[in-house]
Amino acid sequence: METIIYTIDKDHMDMEKINEAGAILAKGGLVAFPTETVYGLGADAMDGRASQKIYAAKGRPSDNPLIVHICELEDMDRVACHIPESAYKLARAFWPGPLTMILSKGENVPLSTTGGLDTVAVRMPSHPIARAVIKASGTYIAAPSANTSGRPSPTMAEHVIEDMDGKIDMILDGGKVGIGIESTIVDLTGKVPMILRPGYITYDMLTGVLGEVCVDKAILSENADKNFRPKAPGMKYKHYAPKGDLTIVEGTPEHVAERINALCTQAKAQNKSVAVIAARESAGKYHCEHVFSIGSRRNEESIAANLFAVLREMDELHVDVIYSESYYDDGLGQAVMNRLLKAAGHHVINADDETFVGGE
Repeated sequence: METIIYTIDKDHMDMEKINEAGAILAKGGLVAFPTETVYGLGADAMDGRASQKIYAAKGRPSDNPLIVHICELEDMDRVACHIPESAYKLARAFWPGPLTMILSKGENVPLSTTGGLDTVAVRMPSHPIARAVIKASGTYIAAPSANTSGRPSPTMAEHVIEDMDGKIDMILDGGKVGIGIESTIVDLTGKVPMILRPGYITYDMLTGVLGEVCVDKAILSENADKNFRPKAPGMKYKHYAPKGDLTIVEGTPEHVAERINALCTQAKAQNKSVAVIAARESAGKYHCEHVFSIGSRRNEESIAANLFAVLREMDELHVDVIYSESYYDDGLGQAVMNRLLKAAGHHVINADDETFVGGE
């Protein structure tokens, strides 16, 4: 398959190209486009065969549900049923924007879109290209991140081209996205709203609208149940992973730097290529050939925006081993740690462990 690649200016959109993308989607094809979070890989959410094409292109497990993207509030009533008042409150507060809600599935949404579940994930993106494409398609768009399953999510069209060129019909290049991590997912089908995936819309922001909100325990821990059926993307499988072995090192800053430097020395002695991911404030502490400053701890948005691009740079360098500092586990930092833990397969070292001896 030859993939059409168009550059689109979000401020001066070429509607002929947008309409061409919409026509491809309406006919059951696949189009990648930017959202405010990451690039999405879109198909007609109401066409079961089109949704199955997403799974094939990504190599995505079929029980991993897709998010249905809409462009008008009333569309929520067309893809979901038994919608609680809490959904409308959140929609008024955060839509269009980086929030996905889990609701009871409408009868017209095929099970292949929802991973076989009777619930549906719904989101209204704010990116103008995404909204224009959805409108031009005349339908609702199922769109997970436009990357090979398990790899870091794409924040630039170049990432999409790397993974999807020749596998899908069209890629719309709208430049680098703004937020850089996927939407917050909140489940509204239970008695208490539950965050299933952290993102830009934080716990404090959600409780400010709804009052009581709980957090799924698996967000910052490993779910060991292999028979677990995920209600939302990113809950079950290893995600966002670079090709090199990624380990997170947590603890006091001095011990973290000491431990990572010792581990780098050990890896080099084994003729392994090593990289370190660090905050801007501490990057100078590391004695390693490849040290990546991911952003400032005083600006969590900068860390979130750069995370996936940095992980992809590791692949370009063909590094064997990667060590990363840990980050705050509240606010937007919780979303960053969720993605890092998934990428590392929950491989974490505590640098404050007194049994450690430098150069172990």
